[in-house]
Amino acid sequence: MTTATATNPAYKRVVRSLGTGAPVYALLAALLVLLAITDIGFYEPDRFLAFVKRAAPLVILAAGQYLVIVCGEFDLSVGAIVTAGVVAAAEVYGSYPDAPWVLMAAGLLLAGALAGLVNGLITTRLRVPSFITTLGMMLILEGAVFYWTGGSPHGQLPQDFRQLGRGTAMGWLPWAVLACLAAGALAVLLMRSDFGRTLIATGDSERAAALSGVRVHRARVIAFVLSGMAAALAAILVGGFSGVSAQAGRGYEFEAITAVVLGGVVLGGGRGSVVAAMAGAFSLQALFTLLNLRGVSGALESTVQGVIVIAAVGIGAADWSRLRRRRTHSSGGTPS
Repeated sequence: MTTATATNPAYKRVVRSLGTGAPVYALLAALLVLLAITDIGFYEPDRFLAFVKRAAPLVILAAGQYLVIVCGEFDLSVGAIVTAGVVAAAEVYGSYPDAPWVLMAAGLLLAGALAGLVNGLITTRLRVPSFITTLGMMLILEGAVFYWTGGSPHGQLPQDFRQLGRGTAMGWLPWAVLACLAAGALAVLLMRSDFGRTLIATGDSERAAALSGVRVHRARVIAFVLSGMAAALAAILVGGFSGVSAQAGRGYEFEAITAVVLGGVVLGGGRGSVVAAMAGAFSLQALFTLLNLRGVSGALESTVQGVIVIAAVGIGAADWSRLRRRRTHSSGGTPS
């Protein structure tokens, strides 16, 4: 390695970002190896792409959830947005079967953004904790779906619309994989921009960010809007390969939070990598796939998620405390 490379700022940023997510990258690699050992045909192109296609909605949700968590908030409404999106699309197509799929997809993204906007405004303007705000939004959407459908959605999604979730481009590459790659690339670029640094600064210290000129409320509202749009995109994919169900998005909110926490993102904000959060989503999907191949009951998935959240948050909190004490000692102060 040359001296120029070692001192290159971009190189240091890459190494630093990899370091913060090193545990989840190691976990993902280990899980992928175990999957190959358990199922010798797992890495056949069609089967591996099918795995990525199944993981795509969760990866997209994790990217959106990361934006909210890193700025110090929570979004528990994303699963309900997925369900509402799938059901609403089916109901609309039941009444207007010839509606263009592009218009329907754009409408769902707009509706997701609107739900996120409401979450953000209530959280920032009315100062309702985001945990309560988004929990309320989740209950409102779930109740609205049940009232609208009576618990049994009518209508169906046409093949043109479902191709987004189950079809392929060029005959081999699933559209869901392309959507996942596009959403991931957009999230990475966003976090490398000034807005991304604003989100992290807001989560690290809202007061310090505000004093430095950051428009904290606007940053958080935008994060909620993007999270809502990510949930709407996930709804399009879920509706494509799973069909219509009044429980299409149930549990996704907790899986997304689990994935973000597994990626080493600190609850409370200010620290974490969006790439690691998405790697956490892939790890979670790989773990569930491995458990299924091993014959472990799917009913244990919630138990596994609970263990992961508690362990990851505990380890992260201990690591953060050590870092704070180290900073305090290095500055000559006393730890609080």
